[in-house]
Amino acid sequence: MTTENPTRGRAIEWEDFRLPPWVIGVIGGIGIILLWWILAATVFSNVGPSGASAIPTPFQVIQIMIETGPQYYLNNFAVTLAEAGIGYLWGNGLALLLSAFVLLVPRLEGVAMQLAILTYCIPIVAIGMLAVIVITPPKVGEPSGTAILLAALSVFFTTVVGALLGLKSADKSSLDLVTVYGGSKFTQLVKVRLIAALPATLSALQIAVPAAFLGAVLGEFFGKIEVGVGLAMILAQQASNGPQVWALALLSGGVALLGFALVGWIAKAIAPWSKGR
Repeated sequence: MTTENPTRGRAIEWEDFRLPPWVIGVIGGIGIILLWWILAATVFSNVGPSGASAIPTPFQVIQIMIETGPQYYLNNFAVTLAEAGIGYLWGNGLALLLSAFVLLVPRLEGVAMQLAILTYCIPIVAIGMLAVIVITPPKVGEPSGTAILLAALSVFFTTVVGALLGLKSADKSSLDLVTVYGGSKFTQLVKVRLIAALPATLSALQIAVPAAFLGAVLGEFFGKIEVGVGLAMILAQQASNGPQVWALALLSGGVALLGFALVGWIAKAIAPWSKGR
């Protein structure tokens, strides 16, 4: 018995050529860098009063990184990452506790959602200005309380929504089975709802990584600090050092993307079924 090739006898189409995702990512990254270089060398090549162009070339950004040295970036990013990490833990921890409490006391769901929406709708700039007055400025090299607060607020809403959606997605028959065997709502939460909520909760925690880092950087714009990515950006902007601003911005994006990918890898390891595996 012989089998025939299903593609024999038909024209080869573009769908037959499928590149791996990492190859597509590399091609896209190279394309963006080339487009950036061309625009910086042509359209945005005009030099302003400060003697620097609005958009530096990739070579100028790499050059300023080498001239500044890695220690400068390590010192600033270490503080900002500490602030983002602490805010990430506090914001997500409170969001998960609130979501679990709502499942035990359903009548409080409206209050919990209003609280989450309130933290999302209030302008973070206004909160930052108030936090500067209330929170004591940190010592040199210590995390800023203002940055931690804004990082925590930046992740609270998305995690509450994601966790509640996940906890409510539990299979009704499984919940009824726990009830038939005499289980309480807490037993349902531990035995059924937490497992069902893992995919949505882990996705929310993944989205919260860049949000926490952004909140920490914004907090450094307001906080009275001596070191940090936010302060480094302000100093570079005041000095009209375009390449340094771009270097800090690109490194910030890289750090946030790395954290996003790390949490995604952890999510695949913990709940592989959420990714179709």
